[in-house]
Amino acid sequence: MSFTSTVKDEVARLDTSKLENISELSAVLRTAATFDDNINITIENNAVARRVFKLIKSVYGFSPSIIVRHKKLGKGYTYILSVNNHQKVILNDLSIFDDNKYLAVPKEYIISDEEQIRAYLRGIFIITGSVNDPKTSRYHLEFVLDVKSFAEFIKRLLNNYNLNSKIIKREKKYTVYIKEAEKISDFLRIIKAFSAVMYFEDIRIYRDHKNMTNRLNNCEQANIDKVFLTASKQIAIIEKLFKLGVVDLLDEKLKEVIEYRMKYKESSLQELADIISIETGIEITKSGLTHRFRKIKEILEKIENKQ
Repeated sequence: MSFTSTVKDEVARLDTSKLENISELSAVLRTAATFDDNINITIENNAVARRVFKLIKSVYGFSPSIIVRHKKLGKGYTYILSVNNHQKVILNDLSIFDDNKYLAVPKEYIISDEEQIRAYLRGIFIITGSVNDPKTSRYHLEFVLDVKSFAEFIKRLLNNYNLNSKIIKREKKYTVYIKEAEKISDFLRIIKAFSAVMYFEDIRIYRDHKNMTNRLNNCEQANIDKVFLTASKQIAIIEKLFKLGVVDLLDEKLKEVIEYRMKYKESSLQELADIISIETGIEITKSGLTHRFRKIKEILEKIENKQ
């Protein structure tokens, strides 16, 4: 089962109030139903079909008829819930139509409080939503909608929770999407998919920890490479000075750092400064050591320039 199906299966089992049911059902019919002589609601998820059946029965006191069909391509079934009585009353009640006029967005009473907004977003998700499993390479949640004005409406509802949702047009559809892991987790909390939230957070924390470990390892490796490169350059300069026979002509401080560098070839500058300070009893800092190596390099460059 996909993570999307897992989330839908969880929220399909929620116990909700009648007002929440009306808001959720309004979202479902707007995105999944066609309206002619009957209201026909087409659903491809068994748990969601059972949820919608229960919502209709809870709100209106009767059961819709159900047709089950094999999908034309692939495995699974399509569920068609058909309402053939009180259609006009239901569509007006759910703020999809106002008399015979189609409403681009529902009226305020459908989303008048916090729980109704959550229920409406839950209804939109179980019909048009999908969310990537957090184990995959990218975090992504989206709703695919037919009408731009309605997509803008859903975007506003989401962004009232600071979810940073955005819209992109794909062919004739409008996709409202969220890409940030924390925001996706927040959305799952909003629709009360609490088990999905715990799973999502466990994976997200693991991935974040793994990424941090990788970054630290990469940083540590980069530091090791930098130490090796610096030491190699210093040793190469010193070896040239030995070949030229000029090391004995340098002052004592420079000869001292040459001796220690050749003795501790793999040490970093800080480690080398600490070793010299301990063994000689005279403190030298990393910057002081860097200054001495710079002087040694300048001496070699002068000699090479004269030659």
